[in-house]
Amino acid sequence: MNKIGEKPVVLITGAGRGIGRGIALELAQEGFDIAGCDIVFEPENKKSGLFEVQQKVQMSGAEFFPVKGDVALLDDHGKILHEVLKKFDRIDILVNNAGVAPKVRTDILEATPESFDRVLDINLRGTFFLTQKVAGEMIRQLKDNPDAKHAIIFISSVSAAISSTIRAEYCISKAALSMTAKLFADRLSEFGINVYEIRPGIIETDMTAPVRERYDKLIAEGLVLQKRWGFPADVGKAVAALAKGYFAYSTGLVLEVSGGMNIQRF
Repeated sequence: MNKIGEKPVVLITGAGRGIGRGIALELAQEGFDIAGCDIVFEPENKKSGLFEVQQKVQMSGAEFFPVKGDVALLDDHGKILHEVLKKFDRIDILVNNAGVAPKVRTDILEATPESFDRVLDINLRGTFFLTQKVAGEMIRQLKDNPDAKHAIIFISSVSAAISSTIRAEYCISKAALSMTAKLFADRLSEFGINVYEIRPGIIETDMTAPVRERYDKLIAEGLVLQKRWGFPADVGKAVAALAKGYFAYSTGLVLEVSGGMNIQRF
C-alpha cells in the first residue's frame, strides 16, 4: 500500500477510453499512480477499456488500478472511494472526466426529458456529488498531513460557452459543470485545494467519431485556428501541467484546449 511521500495518486473518471485514456497515459509518464474508474469493466478485454489502459500505463512504470463505478449512481461513489483508499491509502488529484453526449442529436425544440436527465445525471449531478465526497476525503487527509498537495480538475467543454442547438442538454450540462468548478474552487481555497477547469474543443474520440465528416468540414473552413483535430494527449498534457502544480497560484483557472476556438473573429 502506498503511503504519504511516495507517488501521488490520481483518480480519473471515465478512464477507459477517449480523453480519460489520454489523461491516464500522460500522467503515468509524469510520475503519478492512477486509479481509473469506468462503468465498463471487462478484465478479459486487453484490447480496449480499462485493462488495455492498465497495460499501457504499467509499461511506463506507473501503477494503474481499475475501478468499476458509474458516476451517475450516487451509491457507487462510496464504493469507488473505498476501493481507491484500500489500494493506495490516499487520493491527491481528482480528474472529473466522465461524460456523455446525447445518444441522438436532436433540435432543442424536440429534446426529450429522458435524454436531458441521462446527460445531466452523468455530466453534472453525479460529478458534483462525487467531487463533494472526494473533497471531504482530501480535507480529512490534510488533517494527517498538512503539507499534502491536492487538486481537482474538471473536464468540461467549449460547449460550456458555445451554443449548439442540436445538443442542448450537453451544452447545459457543461455550462453548469463550469460553474460547479468555480464554486468548488471558491469553497476549497480555505484548505489549499486548487480546482481547475479544462475546456477541450473538437477532440478525436469515440464520442466525435459519428460526426467526423461534419467536423472535418468545419475545421477546414476555419472553425479551429490551428486547423486540426485535438487529441486526447493534448488534454492529457494540460491535465499533467495542472496536476504537477505549474499553476499553483491560479485556482479557478479555465484552460481551453481547443486550437484557438476561444478567439472570436469577424
